[in-house]
Amino acid sequence: MKGIKVAVEQLQPGIYVQLPLKWYQHPFVLNRFKIKTLDQIKVIKSLGVRHVIAVPGKSDARPIPLSELAAQDQDDEVEELKDEMALIKEARMQKLKSFKTDLGRTEKCFQNSMTHVRNIMKDMRNKPIQAIDQANALIDEITDQLLNKGDAVLHLMNESKEDESLYYHALNVAILAMLLGKKKGLKKDELTILGLAGLFHDVGKIKIPSQIVRKTEALNAAEQNFLKLHPKYSVELLASSTDFNDRALKLIEEHHEFVDGSGHPLGLKGKDLDPLSHILSVVNNYDSLCHPMNIKQAKTPYAALAHQFKTDKAKYDDSSMGLLVKLLGIYPPGTVVQLDTGQFALVISVNINKLLAPNVLIYDSSIPKEQAVILDLNENPELKIVKALHPAQLTEEMFKYLNPRARVSYYFDHSEKH
Repeated sequence: MKGIKVAVEQLQPGIYVQLPLKWYQHPFVLNRFKIKTLDQIKVIKSLGVRHVIAVPGKSDARPIPLSELAAQDQDDEVEELKDEMALIKEARMQKLKSFKTDLGRTEKCFQNSMTHVRNIMKDMRNKPIQAIDQANALIDEITDQLLNKGDAVLHLMNESKEDESLYYHALNVAILAMLLGKKKGLKKDELTILGLAGLFHDVGKIKIPSQIVRKTEALNAAEQNFLKLHPKYSVELLASSTDFNDRALKLIEEHHEFVDGSGHPLGLKGKDLDPLSHILSVVNNYDSLCHPMNIKQAKTPYAALAHQFKTDKAKYDDSSMGLLVKLLGIYPPGTVVQLDTGQFALVISVNINKLLAPNVLIYDSSIPKEQAVILDLNENPELKIVKALHPAQLTEEMFKYLNPRARVSYYFDHSEKH
């Protein structure tokens, strides 16, 4: 939307403004915002700028006509107010710096786990027993990390450029399933079983021709039947190790079964299923909706969760579906959103206790991408999400800045503060 140049004396609450300053040259959280109080106007006037850009299309009020301006006295309290706002902003900047440090630590842990997953999956063909031993060690380590934390915060991770969809899907399903299990109050042994099942649920696909597994067009009946054999093949591959948990094998066999009996291979219903299978099923389907082989059919994280909750709700038990919503939030990490200020942002993590107020990375062309502002909407109640967007609705510049992921990967925060 086009803006107009207005004198700072013309400002009043309700006007959406853009300050002609760098982010660090003023005490406000953002360069662009809707004025809500007279105190904010006083601070703008004290910044040494004579004009700002007002955006009529985002404003609830018009600039005061110059002819109506009265002589205004200097407010002695402005400097004190500005200093107070600057202190608040400095505290927020320190928290942002700490958040980015924690995010970097989590990213390293994620990449380390991905390296293990690659090695495990590559060894499954020729060294299955060694691969399973490695997997047991990895899942045991992750379980300990989860149990030693309070509420684990789920973060959006950067994806690899390589075509490693099997690896990313396996790790995503394992992590999300274990986090759901923790929310359900599961103890270490069950969390470990759930993690192993998540990691290996699709390993049987290595016995199916790649032209079927990677086919982007609709499969014919014969190909569909072949693909549906992968749970059976997974169990066969893993059963060669006497160390692999029997219950984890059962979960793998049931990961495409649904509560309403519409799944396969046995069409089991409700109580016929292992209780942990409900968790694995809902998580596996969520990640598969986000990352189908045909990328044109991929749903955004927000749309995938909405589809499961509204369209496919009968397939899942209420407890597991409800826990997934609480884990991912109303706007899952990876969702592009628009705020009530008109600004665009990318959800990067969820506030567990306030699902409508996640942590978001804000698009602001006046701030370099590498210095992009991350805001905790729970601490900025004046900002609210009005809708989720498909990345295709962004301009090219916004898309490059926010970098919405083609493949959405998750990992939990490893900082000691949670």
